[in-house]
Amino acid sequence: MIAAAVGLSHSPLIGKNDPAPGVIAAVDAAMHEVRAFVSAFHPDLVVLYAPDHYNGFFYKEMPPFCLATEANAVGDFGSAAGPLSVDTDAARAIALGVLERGVDLTISARMTVDHGFVQPLEVLFGGIDRVPVVPVFVNGVATPLGPISRIRALGTAIGEAAAELDRRVLFVGSGGLSHDPPVPVLDGAPPRVADALIEGRPPTPEQRARGEQRVVQAGRDYAAGSTAMIPINPTWDNLVLDTLAGGRLDDVDSWSVEWMGAEGGGSAHEVRTWIAAFASLATIGEYRMTSRFYQAIPEWIAGFAAATAAATSLPEAAR
Repeated sequence: MIAAAVGLSHSPLIGKNDPAPGVIAAVDAAMHEVRAFVSAFHPDLVVLYAPDHYNGFFYKEMPPFCLATEANAVGDFGSAAGPLSVDTDAARAIALGVLERGVDLTISARMTVDHGFVQPLEVLFGGIDRVPVVPVFVNGVATPLGPISRIRALGTAIGEAAAELDRRVLFVGSGGLSHDPPVPVLDGAPPRVADALIEGRPPTPEQRARGEQRVVQAGRDYAAGSTAMIPINPTWDNLVLDTLAGGRLDDVDSWSVEWMGAEGGGSAHEVRTWIAAFASLATIGEYRMTSRFYQAIPEWIAGFAAATAAATSLPEAAR
């Protein structure tokens, strides 16, 4: 296997509640650099780790992680809807390899995904059907959340299983870094909200539109400073990036669920996707972070980051 990795933040507020033009220009430049890296690497398979925002996974059954052999996007916040180009044979082979390595992986033969999966495919490849993909859901919102060590074990097992395919594999982590958006939680929720979070009844178009508008307004309030949401934490965000850049993946095993939430907000656990992706890359040896971008963007309620990494053994021309 020849492998590389990309970590990329996402936000449903991109294009709906944008920051100053200078910030947009910096993000655009960073995305251009990441796309150039991906284009030069030219993967023939993408293993995409991403969260869900109560569009595909609900408390009726909430696995800590799940691999899809087929996936369909709901099209929330204006993202693309329809089937992802899932490489079913590769997905099944990886799933079997992970199970053989002692990680209890849940399998979905018809996964529903949202903008957390779709945005990186749109940004990096221009659409959801442009590259063979193996989608892997990583829970970063619904409590209780398991230890980070299990996410690292998942990424390691998937990396080792993917190595048996003899492919050019790009591991992508979608989400984070610090952010505390208005995502509903089950504890203390009113009966109607609790029922929706448990049963997963799809909203009507009108209900979805109202919910998305509430998120847009929350972004505007957050940028204006009139909110109780936990602030973006650049110090913590750069600790996460430094840890990944230094290849110190063992360090994450000591990160507690409570500490991550206090430092990075309620949705900081989306960095689990980055940890999984870099753990997958690390299975083939030492790697080097080849680019790194970070910007705190209140308008998007996100410590927004992008990073690329390649194995140090990979020839320069292929990085």
